[in-house]
Amino acid sequence: MRLRALLDTDALGLRLLGGEDELDRAVQGVMTTDLRDPSRYLSGGELVLTGLAWRRDAADSEPFVRILVAAQVAGLAAGEAELGPVPADLIEACRRHRLPLFAVSETVAFATITEHVVRQVSGERAGDLAAVVDRHRRLMTSGPAGGGPDVVLDLLTTDLDLRAWVLSPTGRQIAGSGRPLPAPVGAALAGQHLAAARAGRPGPHRAEAEGTTYSLFPVRGERGTLPPAPQDARAAALSDWLLAVEADAGDWPAARLDLLQGVTQLIAVERDRRDAARTVRRRLAQEVLELVQTGAAPAEISGRLRVAAPVLLPGLGSAPHWQVVVAKVEWAYQEDGGRESGAHGGEAAQAVLEEILAGPSAAGFDPAERIAVAHTGGEAIALVPLAAEGASRGPLDTAPREAAAPGAAAADPAQGDAALHAGALLDSVRGPLAAGLGEDGRLTLGVSAAVHSAEGLRGALEEARHARRVAAARPGRVCAAGHHELASHVLLLPFVPDDVRRAFTARLLDPLRDYDRRHRAELIETLEAFLDCDGSWTRCAARLHLHVNTLRYRVGRIEQLTGRDLSRLEDKLDFFLALRMS
Repeated sequence: MRLRALLDTDALGLRLLGGEDELDRAVQGVMTTDLRDPSRYLSGGELVLTGLAWRRDAADSEPFVRILVAAQVAGLAAGEAELGPVPADLIEACRRHRLPLFAVSETVAFATITEHVVRQVSGERAGDLAAVVDRHRRLMTSGPAGGGPDVVLDLLTTDLDLRAWVLSPTGRQIAGSGRPLPAPVGAALAGQHLAAARAGRPGPHRAEAEGTTYSLFPVRGERGTLPPAPQDARAAALSDWLLAVEADAGDWPAARLDLLQGVTQLIAVERDRRDAARTVRRRLAQEVLELVQTGAAPAEISGRLRVAAPVLLPGLGSAPHWQVVVAKVEWAYQEDGGRESGAHGGEAAQAVLEEILAGPSAAGFDPAERIAVAHTGGEAIALVPLAAEGASRGPLDTAPREAAAPGAAAADPAQGDAALHAGALLDSVRGPLAAGLGEDGRLTLGVSAAVHSAEGLRGALEEARHARRVAAARPGRVCAAGHHELASHVLLLPFVPDDVRRAFTARLLDPLRDYDRRHRAELIETLEAFLDCDGSWTRCAARLHLHVNTLRYRVGRIEQLTGRDLSRLEDKLDFFLALRMS
């Protein structure tokens, strides 16, 4: 109950003397005292009743109020029956420390106030339990009465005065009470939750976002098929939902924490239902993938696609295009520093890829109904339908497609504007996923071009796998590459062994680096600019703000130190590749 409710109850005879801005404080109990230091009997949240017998002179008020504030009591009520009106020094001390102060009429006994507070607080706790049981009954029933997570969140708002949201591992809002949670706040909370989970800290986790305090409760479904190995715990952190409550649970009593843990269990039931609903789509993807990888006839693959299309895009008037997305989650072995990405790595990649493809702007309980994701050999493979140009738009409109990554090619007009772009897929989820991967995990992702027939699916799968290997050659915990990058030199570089790379770049660039260190000659910078300008002396000199003769001197020095000729195409190409690999 709130202090405001006590003030509004006429039978209690309370008169507010200060603290108008603090009346929303919660009252957890009541205590009557005339001790000068009652701190040993206070646990926080109490309404303290006093007859002022502890006060001998004005100097006693300040230390008494400081003790109450340190104990985090909800408020102070001073009786007027014995010593008359509440003294001004006590009123002033409460004002300084922002402690709500009430005067109790001489006609009202402290026992009346105590009985009222105890009855209300006990009734609220019983009401909390009854409400949970009632909502639990509703959730367990089939049909519209279940209501999903929103029913549970309504309970928190109406019965407990708590605003809460259910978030995915990337911060996407799955359900919420009241106003939507801003996307940047959701991503920030998800990142803090994943970092805490990776550190092994038990929930709830305290988090801050845009000046507001939240408590984060993990929501875990049933995972009876996974053995309790450390790498599985890491993978589980990437797929857990979380309940974000706009409050600091650090001060809550055990009963309130137990209730919130019960709420997360109810939400976990819905989460398991969501996973079960994805089984059909996952099975479709697995069947198509097996046909493609075993070289089945196009007619057989087409038959499977005809089954998949109505499931993924119900009501679609024409055959869709398809894109393939491949993702891999790898974990470092602690013993020898090697990497591991077995069956459980594939399951983790599957959960992460489904979440990425759902998109941060796709609000709702299950927005990934258009995605079919299978996993095999430690990697996850998504079959993503794209409505053909001119077809009615479906749920794919919620896919993250607002902007391509820097340097990404524009979508093929035949693919419509819904084509997935590798960089844009990760724009809003990179932070939370990096927190969940920690220092020993890595996610790499590759995206194919769109194809519009069964014959093209095998090529699309290989294209997505090649793109993922290109992404794996880049630094960073979360990396992606698209099909548009496979037509350039970057397709070849990931497959060059590391020792060959180092030897090649050292032979060409180390002489220039050494010279630059000794003479501050900026030969490496000059070489990069010269190649970027396609060997044009005037354009390169203008870019570097040099005289052409100075530029010719530097290029001559580069050729002298390396034994190469920058007028020859072969030598230009070698320098270009060395700079890209360094």
